[in-house]
Amino acid sequence: MIFYHSISELVNRANCKSKCISDIVIEDQAEQMEKSVEDIFEDMEKLFKVMEESVESCLKPDVKYASGRAGGEAYRLKKASDGGKTLAGPMLNSVLVKALAAAESNASMGKIVAAPTAGSCGILPAVTITIMEEYKINRKKVLKSLFSAAAIGMVISNRASLSGAQGGCQAECGAASAMAAGAAVELLDGTPDMISHACAIALKAVLGLVCDPVAGLVEVPCIKRNASGAANAIVAAELALAGINSAIPADEVIDAMKSVGNMIPSCLKETGEGGLAMTKTGRTLYGHLKQCGGSN
Repeated sequence: MIFYHSISELVNRANCKSKCISDIVIEDQAEQMEKSVEDIFEDMEKLFKVMEESVESCLKPDVKYASGRAGGEAYRLKKASDGGKTLAGPMLNSVLVKALAAAESNASMGKIVAAPTAGSCGILPAVTITIMEEYKINRKKVLKSLFSAAAIGMVISNRASLSGAQGGCQAECGAASAMAAGAAVELLDGTPDMISHACAIALKAVLGLVCDPVAGLVEVPCIKRNASGAANAIVAAELALAGINSAIPADEVIDAMKSVGNMIPSCLKETGEGGLAMTKTGRTLYGHLKQCGGSN
């Protein structure tokens, strides 16, 4: 079974062979699974198509969440962006729209790819699809970048956690943001070392982020955190590609994330007993859903 325990291991192997991190991961996966490289790419293509479909399915105004609440947030942002009412510019707005759309797809019981979790499913597709479209990047190169992202997620899983219930939202949206930042760097021909720094920079920005879903549903604040996580990934990739390094190595940042997660009290780790879930409005929403039979 493939097991990556450190980002430095991946970087060193890639540098020694003068290859991308994705090349190392693809070779390992083909060998371990006894499949051809073509079959490995075919498997990833299927996942990427689901990512694209999860975005497209919720770019409409009449989205309804599992709770019965009206969605359409991705649609509204896209409409504002298309109308020139934007602060961030077309590319970043495209990233935000896609992140919201995929997360809304999850909230409305649509088909998504947990990358690495359902609650953080919008971050990686938003970043990779937008870069592919904006820079007219070959689809196979995008698929390759997803293997690098997957390896980063595997390291985080092995050294820390990908679970909000264990490590807070830093382990979900934080990990997804680090994965997306790494994929973005590879897509724009950054080095393995730059991927490592992007991963570290992305994770450092969200250390301590708690998991406090309102009414126990992956809607509030999860959907909007996908947008902020995707934006964070773009920032981290931008800095790393400019040659800006993280003072703390990626593996040490991941270890720090685990340590912080252990310190976060249980009321802030997916229990709905703290944070936004316990605000006046959060409790009101929970009571309404319970009365309507929409909450677990």
